[in-house]
Amino acid sequence: MHTSYEIVDATLQDLERIVEIYNSTIAGRVVTADLEPVTVESRQPWFDEHSPDFRPLWVMKQDGNIMAWLSFQSFYGRPAYNATAEVSIYIADEYRGQGIGSILIHKAIDACPALSIDTLLGFVFGHNEPSLALLKKFGFEVWGHLPRVAKLDGVERDLIIVGKRI
Repeated sequence: MHTSYEIVDATLQDLERIVEIYNSTIAGRVVTADLEPVTVESRQPWFDEHSPDFRPLWVMKQDGNIMAWLSFQSFYGRPAYNATAEVSIYIADEYRGQGIGSILIHKAIDACPALSIDTLLGFVFGHNEPSLALLKKFGFEVWGHLPRVAKLDGVERDLIIVGKRI
């Protein structure tokens, strides 16, 4: 991968590209449980839940173009879980398989102490082998297996919950 990239906090102007990258993963039925494309407007409340000092939303840019994004989401929405966050990564088609996921996960793990995060979680379909392998490489372990909880085009799929203590 070309090394001139930056990882920065997302701005509202980035939301359209964030949604475009997200929507590009829906048809493959491997990355997300959404079945139809989402709109920028429908993702506005999700965007607003993020903040640089608590639950960041980062974009990875090369020459001003967003290649990928990473979000931290609160787990279970109760204060006792504030030190636990779910991490999600979405990479644009043309940039997949270039090590971007590793760069973003590494940065996320490094940022956890400053964000007061002690535990990172990933919610990954059981058939999403690239994501499971990436997280395993960084020390995430399987903490939960929910069999056949999602139905994608009539096919029941497992959800794997992976976790890492920081």
